[in-house]
Amino acid sequence: MAWWQLSEAELEAIRLTLLVAFAAVAGSLPFGIGLGWLLARRDFPGKTALETALSLPLVLPPVVTGYLLLVSLGRNGWLGRYLEQWFGLRLIFTWKAAALAAAVIAFPLMVRAIRLAFAAVDPRLESTARTLGAGPLGTFAAVTLPLAWQGILAGSILSFARSLGEFGATIMIAGNIPGETRTISLYIFTLIESPGGIQEAGRMVVASILIAAAAMAAGEFMERKYHPAERREEGP
Repeated sequence: MAWWQLSEAELEAIRLTLLVAFAAVAGSLPFGIGLGWLLARRDFPGKTALETALSLPLVLPPVVTGYLLLVSLGRNGWLGRYLEQWFGLRLIFTWKAAALAAAVIAFPLMVRAIRLAFAAVDPRLESTARTLGAGPLGTFAAVTLPLAWQGILAGSILSFARSLGEFGATIMIAGNIPGETRTISLYIFTLIESPGGIQEAGRMVVASILIAAAAMAAGEFMERKYHPAERREEGP
């Protein structure tokens, strides 16, 4: 097989990786926006503890995060048992578990970018909207969100890119099941463990680099498209 030709197993790993990354971003984005706004605009007891807890996945070994998810969401976990009993929902060793692991690992990057975006919004603009009769939700939707959209986009792209390469937490909570949870990183890991796998893994390494680069380029394109004037001002 030529180096540029991907097998069905490799294509399936790419499909699963994209599915997991998109699901991770889509599922965590509403929480990221809510927490980003809360941390940027409100002071409350326990704020430092919340910030510390949100940042832990950045510094903990991913396998530790995966272990915590496993003991929490397993069939006998304090949360997993109730999800299965009440809703018939079993996450462990499914692609949904891989998406959850990716979301948890990438969530701090998303929240940090969104928090900075909300902090940069001028409160006077929101106050003006209030004086014109807009309510809190209307002001948030019509003023705050549009002004913070670049940070939200940046956080989403960072989260997506980080989700593409998630490995440690994923293998703990989702396993390495072909066609179900074997993403690109797990596929590469499997190949390297087999004889001659280092050479075969080259195609998937290139594919992962191209996908990540495409995600970053798409974000840059969208920013240039919707804010061309700002880009011209930044130029020489």
